[in-house]
Amino acid sequence: MTSDVRKFPAGFGRLWTAQTVSSLGDGVSHAALPLLALTLTREPMALAAVTAAGTLPWLLFGVLGGALVDRWDRRRTMWVMDAARAVLLVIPAAAAALDLLSIPLLAAVAFVLGLGGLFFDTAATAYLPDLLGRDPALLERANSRLRGAQTAMSGFAGPPVGSALLAVGRAVPLLTDAVSFLLSALLVRTLPAMPRPVPEGRESLLRQARAGASYVFRDRLLLGLALRPAVGNVAFLAVETVLALFAHDRLGIDTYGFGLLLTAEATGGLLGAGIASSLGRRLGTGTALTCTAAGEGFAILGLAAAPNPYVAGLALTVCGAGMGATMVLAPSLRQAIVPSHLMGRVASTSRTATSRPSRAWAPGWPTSRCPRSR
Repeated sequence: MTSDVRKFPAGFGRLWTAQTVSSLGDGVSHAALPLLALTLTREPMALAAVTAAGTLPWLLFGVLGGALVDRWDRRRTMWVMDAARAVLLVIPAAAAALDLLSIPLLAAVAFVLGLGGLFFDTAATAYLPDLLGRDPALLERANSRLRGAQTAMSGFAGPPVGSALLAVGRAVPLLTDAVSFLLSALLVRTLPAMPRPVPEGRESLLRQARAGASYVFRDRLLLGLALRPAVGNVAFLAVETVLALFAHDRLGIDTYGFGLLLTAEATGGLLGAGIASSLGRRLGTGTALTCTAAGEGFAILGLAAAPNPYVAGLALTVCGAGMGATMVLAPSLRQAIVPSHLMGRVASTSRTATSRPSRAWAPGWPTSRCPRSR
């Protein structure tokens, strides 16, 4: 029986459900945290600090976090991190109910949530190839489903739900995210245990982290898999920096239209994740990644020349599709070829290179269009 028709093990369904539930909560909090910040201040730097705080853990501790994951039981790491984040969110929820919220508190919560996400995502990335027996075709299909669920929940369903729940009460979206983390932790706790990575003697954590990073940089294939999305993110980050202003001044759209514009990119990401496995099977992973890179490049050029919002939306859809496919194909190949005892460090090194700030709040949009502080 070929791997193309192999079925997923029973545990994958629980892992997929856990990520789907957790991603919905992520989407809720990613919308709620910046909006909560806007009720406290309209200072752009303060608002940007709340948004950027969630990205800092990857930039500061990404590779070290991967080294720790390679020392720990991966399943336990996942459910403990989700349980800890569920408990953490009770603090800002209580502060919101008592009218004690502050920008430093929201930034600290975003940072710690990001730190928990670092450990959870790295452990999940390292756990998946063991669960699926490192089968390349199964890994592509699995990552396609996981990425699709993540995009659908955090990119589509979560943000509007978060905004709606915020209208009910400032603590409600935070408690909703806490419940999602708790449910995810309970599901992950039931996953089958996998053998722990083989210890690497008595090497220091820093030395092990360097060994993981060196493994990536010395392997041309792994380096290419890391640089491909990294270069794309640098290019698209330059676009994101001025996208809100471009949409307002050049395309003449309001805040609602800007939200639809961002939805176009998420739609493309969902489409790209869905067709990634098919692309890899038909073209080969290398050719598919080359095609997605070319597609993203032409899409960004098309966005720059867009005469109206419709063309801009189409360009962002194509760009999102390229990125969505890339984020399925590259990790799947990496998971199939990297030894288990190095998977956490290799995954975190590659993820650190491709991290980019969240767009839950869009700096550069005219301040007069932001909600008034209470």
